Amino acid sequence: MDDKNFPADFFAPLPDGSGVLADLPADPGDVDPSRSSARDADPRRLPANPSHTNESPPAAPDTSRQQTNSRDSDPSRLPANPSHANESPPANLSDVDRSRLLADRFEADRGHLRAVAYRMLGSLTEAEDAVQEAWLRLNRSDTTAVDNLGGWLTTVVGRVCLDMLRTRKSRREAPLDTSLPEPIVGQVDTIDPEHQAVLADSVGLALLVVLETLGPAERLAFVLHDMFGVSFDEIAPIVGRTPAAARQLASRARRRVQGTPAPEADLGRQRAVVEAFMAASRGGDFDALVAVLDPDVVLRVDGGLLAPSKVVTGAANVAGNALMFSHYAPFARLAMVNGAFGTVTVRDGQPISVMGFTVVGARIVEIDILSDPERLGLLDLTAFSG
Repeated sequence: MDDKNFPADFFAPLPDGSGVLADLPADPGDVDPSRSSARDADPRRLPANPSHTNESPPAAPDTSRQQTNSRDSDPSRLPANPSHANESPPANLSDVDRSRLLADRFEADRGHLRAVAYRMLGSLTEAEDAVQEAWLRLNRSDTTAVDNLGGWLTTVVGRVCLDMLRTRKSRREAPLDTSLPEPIVGQVDTIDPEHQAVLADSVGLALLVVLETLGPAERLAFVLHDMFGVSFDEIAPIVGRTPAAARQLASRARRRVQGTPAPEADLGRQRAVVEAFMAASRGGDFDALVAVLDPDVVLRVDGGLLAPSKVVTGAANVAGNALMFSHYAPFARLAMVNGAFGTVTVRDGQPISVMGFTVVGARIVEIDILSDPERLGLLDLTAFSG
């Protein structure tokens, strides 16, 4: 495998075994896709208990904006299931105490569940919806016999995401030429602990783009097994297959993923290459653009349903495309896009695009541009308006 590809052990299960599940009860029910709309759900508030009693569980504390500890912020690992969240509350607790304890343990696992859902869905907004649905299911389920509550929640989130992917696919009337995941965008000198936890283990746009091309069952098998160490025996009932068939799903997905370019680990080198691209675009310098592009560079543009989406390949073609839109170059600002250097372009307060770059060595091998106005409107890009 050359230096553009991920090492063979990149997707190996975590050394601490987090994500490996114990015996689980049956799933409490299928997700209602209509309840998982980003517009209908408040991602910062846990929904009320849907039971027929008048007593609702306390909302779990909102820790999403609090500073996480060093373990949570370590970008070299995925958020693991906290050990104290593995056991269900004792059966002899009162309903109120049980609800409070469940809320605390759910919050302890929230970062892990969000990371699973983001890899499954490629959207932070939808990932939050999936995590909220897991909270609803937790509150209407009897988990007293569950040995590993964090593992049970991981499986529930997997089921919810699978339903959401299938619904997304069935509702799409015509496939888009290019469909990019929702990027996680931040300022260069600002680290958001919440985003850092979700992006741990280098979940760059290049990998997410490949995951978007997988079928729902393939994606679930790969994400749960290769990224979170869930066994095929536990994945099989989620996808309605035998363990052997679930293994084949992950194997097919793995072959697709293993060709994904591995981003340059040196952020300083990344930044220099992206800044060189920006300078060449502003100056209209075709030769300088070609110099920072890999000969086989791939440019993907997702303009949404109302604008043309396209894929452009080859250094000369990509450089020519960049020059066609060079009038936007003066408005581009350096940004962090899924943990790598990219750009955000805002003109007169109107978001134009988010560009993600995959740099290998001293060359750009992939450029992913989200220019869909509707999806750009869901991102907080106010910091780039000045």
